[in-house]
Amino acid sequence: MADSHYSNLQERVERAAETALKRNGSVGPLELFQEMSLLQPCHVEGWRKGNEAYRVLQPWIQVGPEKFQKTIRYFQEWVKQRGLRSIEAAHSRRGPGGIEQLHVTEDGDAQWEKFYRTYYTPADLPEKKTARLAAKLNKPPALVVFQKVGDEGNCGECSAPLLTGDFLLMEKGQPICLSCADLDRLVFLPAGDTALSRRSRKHSSLAAVVVRFNRKRKRYVRQGLLVTEEALAKAEEECATDAPARAAARASAALARQEEDREFVSALTQAILQRHPGCLSEEARRIAEHTGCRSSGRVGRSAAGRALDASAVDLAVIAHIRHEHTDYDELLMSGTERLDARVLVREAIDRVLAEWSGV
Repeated sequence: MADSHYSNLQERVERAAETALKRNGSVGPLELFQEMSLLQPCHVEGWRKGNEAYRVLQPWIQVGPEKFQKTIRYFQEWVKQRGLRSIEAAHSRRGPGGIEQLHVTEDGDAQWEKFYRTYYTPADLPEKKTARLAAKLNKPPALVVFQKVGDEGNCGECSAPLLTGDFLLMEKGQPICLSCADLDRLVFLPAGDTALSRRSRKHSSLAAVVVRFNRKRKRYVRQGLLVTEEALAKAEEECATDAPARAAARASAALARQEEDREFVSALTQAILQRHPGCLSEEARRIAEHTGCRSSGRVGRSAAGRALDASAVDLAVIAHIRHEHTDYDELLMSGTERLDARVLVREAIDRVLAEWSGV
């Protein structure tokens, strides 16, 4: 029984490590624990933000001593078997006073801290990509400022009132006004102009990302940046200087996308006609234009759709028939549940498919 348990644990460790490596391009112990649900992402986020409740991270790794040792051993065996290359990174956060080093263990044990800072990546990863990955792993998270949306409160240091819409920094679990956080000299740049935001952040000696909690989406949404006035002025000057060139590049890219879309719609139309020769050419093109609409999220824009996979082509055709050749829309408008409506029109869809397929 015990051997079976540890065999299952080993499989779980290897599966989690492979998943994290594939998704991130690298994997370390903290990513492994998160993938195995032994460490919650919210705890890691609180730790990186300097929340006093997460001063160190190890107590939040929910695993007993024996299982912890087994997990580490299986992970190290997997790393050796895969022949991965190690990269040592820094655990740090960006605070108002500069870069602060973070610790995982209670006593800051050097050997264990190095273990947690070590990430693994494929040995055949090109040197340039390895260097970019190392830079990314060593880069401290951006300084985050919150725009207040909830009840009014007070600054944790000077007790100044914090009103809805005000900016604040969370420091050790306490809201701090921008004056106390030494960020009051920064100006707010709303999101929307990518070039201006990128250049302002590049030139700003101190910058922060502004986020606001969206109750409908139940997550924080980026609102813009706080940057120095000098950086914003320099960025605006640069953007004004090369605005014509960027406009021309956007126009050229738009034309390229239009040509790409025309070719895709033409190919999808032919794929529809091959699968369903009884469908009129004009109607097949309408199906292709609708399902292939860029950024629509429809099946034609999926990976399978772009590859003209037969199942994706059929799904696009069925969706068209459902709306254009049955009373599906009327059923929905009359209050019929979506799944029930689909069952009711299935026979009509099959009849049209039979006609178009020549069956």
